[in-house]
Amino acid sequence: MAAETHTETVAPPAGAKPEAVVTTATSEQPHKSGGLPQFRFEYWGGQIIWLLITFAILYALMAKVFVPRLRGIQDTRAQTIADAVEQARRVQAEADAQAAAAKAEIEDARAQARRVAADAKAKAQAEMAASQAAEDERLRVQLEKAEERIKATRDAAMANVGQIAAETAEAIVAKLTGAAPSRAEVDAALSTRTPEGVA
Repeated sequence: MAAETHTETVAPPAGAKPEAVVTTATSEQPHKSGGLPQFRFEYWGGQIIWLLITFAILYALMAKVFVPRLRGIQDTRAQTIADAVEQARRVQAEADAQAAAAKAEIEDARAQARRVAADAKAKAQAEMAASQAAEDERLRVQLEKAEERIKATRDAAMANVGQIAAETAEAIVAKLTGAAPSRAEVDAALSTRTPEGVA
């Protein structure tokens, strides 16, 4: 129990001396304990009102501030992803187009290389054929000249065969008999030989 002290000042009655009369009263009141105020029925009305006010404030904040921000973030993220996917598709399409163009250029280069190789081969074969023809003509001319020289040498040799035969016959007869025959005898003997023997 707690003691309470009250001090009161009483105005003096009429005709009395202006002196303050001070009275002191001491009262003692017992302290009452009723638990937590939140669980007391008489406070529920105020608590419900503050609950509704708080809910309304939070709902307004969620509806006007937080949810739009979250929706904006989600929309921005979705748009960023869509833009990235679209850009990746464009890049892929450009890469495919460049690959197709490069493949076409490679095929054209190969075809051109094959044409150049075929042209070079044909040109080389033509040049080789021309060179071979020229070489054959040169050899033919040299062969004709050689045959002409051989024929001239043979004709010259054949022209001297009679004289060589006569001289040879004279030498053989002189060696065998010890006496050299006359040229007339040798010529007469050679003239009786057949052409086969002379040839």
